[in-house]
Amino acid sequence: MIDNILLGLQTALAPVTLGYCFLGVFLGTLVGVIPGIGPLTAISMLLPLTYHLDPTTSLIMLAGIWYGTGYGGSTAAILVNIPGTTSSAISCLDGHPMALQGKGAAALLMTSVASFVGGVIGILMLMAFAPTIARYALGFGSAEYFSLMVLGLVAASAVSDGSVAKALAMVVLGILFGTVGIDLYTGDERLTLGILEMSNGIGLVPLAMGVFGIAEVVSNAGSGARRSFDRASVSLRAMRLPRAEVARSILPMLRGSGIGGFFGALPGTGPSVASFFAYALEKRLSRTPERFGKGAIEGITAPESANNAADQTAFVPTLTLGIPGSATMALMLGALTIHGIAPGPKLLTDQPMLFWGLIMSFWVGNLMLLVLNIPMIGLWVRLLLVPNRYLYPAILMFIAIGTLSLHNATFDIWLVAGFGLLGIVMRWLDFPAAPILLGFVLGPMMEEHFRRAMLLSRGDPMTFLERPVSAVVLLVAAGMLAMGILSHRKARRRLATS
Repeated sequence: MIDNILLGLQTALAPVTLGYCFLGVFLGTLVGVIPGIGPLTAISMLLPLTYHLDPTTSLIMLAGIWYGTGYGGSTAAILVNIPGTTSSAISCLDGHPMALQGKGAAALLMTSVASFVGGVIGILMLMAFAPTIARYALGFGSAEYFSLMVLGLVAASAVSDGSVAKALAMVVLGILFGTVGIDLYTGDERLTLGILEMSNGIGLVPLAMGVFGIAEVVSNAGSGARRSFDRASVSLRAMRLPRAEVARSILPMLRGSGIGGFFGALPGTGPSVASFFAYALEKRLSRTPERFGKGAIEGITAPESANNAADQTAFVPTLTLGIPGSATMALMLGALTIHGIAPGPKLLTDQPMLFWGLIMSFWVGNLMLLVLNIPMIGLWVRLLLVPNRYLYPAILMFIAIGTLSLHNATFDIWLVAGFGLLGIVMRWLDFPAAPILLGFVLGPMMEEHFRRAMLLSRGDPMTFLERPVSAVVLLVAAGMLAMGILSHRKARRRLATS
């Protein structure tokens, strides 16, 4: 292990590698801050550059973009309530209320610290447990994955305040949106309404930017609310938080990092699922869950540490098994195959310089991000002082650019507008937006694993209960659902009696 670490440091600290690592994390932060442009777009644009670099340097740069967006994505979520990345969507719930309370600088400082802690713990887990985690994830069958997806969707309903039934309804709606397009098993079109462009399915970016971005802009513009902030909130003093709040953040950061490290190593889950789970867990564990959604510091630090830990451990199945957990990880594999390197269990022995150089670059990159983000917090917070007449059109422009940059299709713009209208109606009717996103992400994977498990069991649904891990996960999901319903009823009774 010591020899491998020294070999990795020798690679990661080379001047050329350091330069490309900084370029990656800087671009990642910038991409994360700008709403509508995610890591997938940035890495796709820079992928041709990897033809002219050696595989280790190119992978370090692309990885820097990947986990750099985890830092920058929370900035847009906190300041303007629009997630720069999907995994930072949950940070809107408590980050934006803190910004409106004049604590924007403090919230961004804590997200940087939480991101760094999550990244460090994720790297340690990757170094120490990569073979074990890979074997554990590989041992999961379709039944276990389906049960995990069910647990994730039930947890999504626990994330939101208000009616559990409304949250579950949004989960189901998200699943329906996720199943639009051509069925991979039968080739039949589903829910396309006869529109040719819908055959390839609905993209995640139009859905997220519409439900979160357009709805937020229209809601604020329609209310005529003006963003007025104390100039003192952009000073270094404004970054201070009471010691009690800092102390409350320590355990959530550690728990979120553990959750993120676990889910990041499971193919198909990743930082988005990890951040939702971490938020739901902290809300359940809190003695004052009513603070969540109104500016609770734990509602920021837990999901931020989770999604950054997941960013690191997402490389476990990608490099050791050759299984990309997301489209972004698939691009990472593409960068390797361009250079004729086959990812898999032999990568650790055949390419130790690449594997350990990449891991050691995570330490360097996360340290760069911490140094890069904290001095620039004042700059990001000043976005709060931009007048609405300039801010809202700029946000809409970035949303349009980010959407068009994916497929260069105007139909995606119409989708964003349609989902924006849906988001506005949801706000009027008090339906939560977060569960629809998780339902959209997990729905197709849940359907695929369900059908595969049923095929393997020859149509016997008892396979989900006969496998011990699957049965335990489903039992936990049922318990979470029951607790959510009971807590909602108790809250309604308290409101009725008060």
